Amino acid sequence: MRHRLRDPITGLLFVLPMLVLFVIFRFVPTLGAAGMSLTDYKISGDWSFVGVDNYARLLDDPIFLGALRVTVVYVAIYVPLTVVVSLSTALLLNSVIFMKGLFRGALFLPYVTSFVFAGVIWRWIYEFDGLLNGLLAKIDLGPVGFLDDTALVLPALATVSVWKGFGYSMLILLAGLKSIPRSYLEAARVDGANAWQRFRSVVFPLLRPALFFVMVIETIGAFQTFDLIYVMTGGGPSRASYNLILALYDQGFGDFNLAYAATIGISLFVLVFIVSMIQRRLLDRSEK
Repeated sequence: MRHRLRDPITGLLFVLPMLVLFVIFRFVPTLGAAGMSLTDYKISGDWSFVGVDNYARLLDDPIFLGALRVTVVYVAIYVPLTVVVSLSTALLLNSVIFMKGLFRGALFLPYVTSFVFAGVIWRWIYEFDGLLNGLLAKIDLGPVGFLDDTALVLPALATVSVWKGFGYSMLILLAGLKSIPRSYLEAARVDGANAWQRFRSVVFPLLRPALFFVMVIETIGAFQTFDLIYVMTGGGPSRASYNLILALYDQGFGDFNLAYAATIGISLFVLVFIVSMIQRRLLDRSEK
């Protein structure tokens, strides 16, 4: 018994510091927010139990419903786009022979920059007298109000987020590609499979765990997008980019409705959990 327990106990000791930090700074605050959402907690410290009244209020709040719609649309644009870009660049880097480190570093570089810095730079690029409209003017297609048009603002913001964050997912998928035995690909090539058939029948099934991880973390990141939108649009124009995190921020730190802000946060947590489970089910179904 002592011999069988030695390895699990040793592993637990190694992860114990991070586990303690996770419980203190993630798990406990989440439970606290869930409890606060059932009260009318005020910044003065006074509170009383109100049950699910805050959740019922959400269903009648047009600002929350609008922010929910914006969040879902943004996630629907961002996640497929970043997965496609990350997978495409990972496949290209996996076939590069010379200067692989240089290309990986150059593509990963935007990820290590701050969202605030990226937002300031891309806001200038999107402006009417900015770089992009300057290029469009040369072919008589500009100017375009990328951040002032309610139909274009979310795709414009999603494009910046993809440029900023695809490098991390690219490295995850590249590591997954490197773990695929070359003998499988060589056998498929000998059997006459072309590049698309090798990807569909060999690469994609073996890459599914890494792809699921990328989809989950990118989905969570998209639901939590705040600083980029705050810097570039502030939720405008006409609340066309006003997402749930901005609504939570305004309620909690603008109006000091802490209980209602906690309710928005818990609702967002439930939404992310449901979407992650749907993604898991879809990938499991495609595996069968």
